[in-house]
Amino acid sequence: MNYRFLGRSGLKVPVLSFGTGTFGGTGPLFGAWGNTGATEARRLVDICLEAGVNLFDTADVYSNGASEEVLGTALKGRRSDALISTKTSLPMGDGPNDAGSSRFRLIGAVEAALKRLGTDYIDLLQLHAFDAMTPMEEVLSTLDTLVRDGKVRYVGVSNFSGWQVMKALAIADRYGWPRYVANQVYYSLVGRDYEWDLMPLGADQGLGAMVWSPLGWGRLTGKIRRGAALPEASRLHDTASYGPPVEDEHLFRVIEALEAVAADVGKTVPQVALNWLTQRPTVSSVIIGARDEDQLRQNLGAVGWTLSAEQIAQLDKASAVTAPYPHFPYQRQEGFARINPPLA
Repeated sequence: MNYRFLGRSGLKVPVLSFGTGTFGGTGPLFGAWGNTGATEARRLVDICLEAGVNLFDTADVYSNGASEEVLGTALKGRRSDALISTKTSLPMGDGPNDAGSSRFRLIGAVEAALKRLGTDYIDLLQLHAFDAMTPMEEVLSTLDTLVRDGKVRYVGVSNFSGWQVMKALAIADRYGWPRYVANQVYYSLVGRDYEWDLMPLGADQGLGAMVWSPLGWGRLTGKIRRGAALPEASRLHDTASYGPPVEDEHLFRVIEALEAVAADVGKTVPQVALNWLTQRPTVSSVIIGARDEDQLRQNLGAVGWTLSAEQIAQLDKASAVTAPYPHFPYQRQEGFARINPPLA
């Protein structure tokens, strides 16, 4: 397993990390993903650690805390072998302070997560959504307190816009508070919006991307093809409405390119899709998930080899879309690259 620095921090993380959304799965979304109990979870953690995947990602909102509980049980007795990333800010109840990033909410959420995880510190705490109602100074000063108290070691965000991240970084610099070093983002061959603003921001400000749903919300598993019905076992029947939409023609064009490259390199479609992501600028770690041991081992096969420049270009071309404003008008002009060179 290769390891990379998490953004502009000194923390090294594996290029593949493990997402625990299936642990203790309940409800219409997480229940559809899977319902991995403590015994199965421990076996999956065993395989990950054996392969060098020592970063495990969860969130308090995953099955109302059950994911954190199962992960904590699976890591019992070997906490020092693992890095734990968890997230908070999304609603955990109907009460007036059960959502957001206020001082009240953050301190309470961290204390609850520590109990569920069975640990006394969180390696990476990420804000799961931007809280427009709480002053950023309150959010960041609270994160500073949590870091100083030793309950949190690094901080990051997820699902923030570029201006929200940049404003927070400016405030953190002004007061000497911890800077965000991670940005957990949706990024895949059928969802490349991350590249327009958040990727350049990450490169400039030192945020490492942790990629969620790298297989396009389950669309790049190799089981979906043009002209064929959606497989009966596909979780998309139940979960498609929760995730980012993809136009059918764009999806099939990407899948066909993936199939061609997979045949060339002797790998599976999802392995190629994951490998492409590991070679993108600013990506620190790609979060993989698995319902069972076989699926996990398949996903682990996405590393240890490299796509050629020609194969990457083939996938880039098939997945390319017109950039949104204000990016597209000038990219077509001769000389634009002299003042805005591409990251890749």
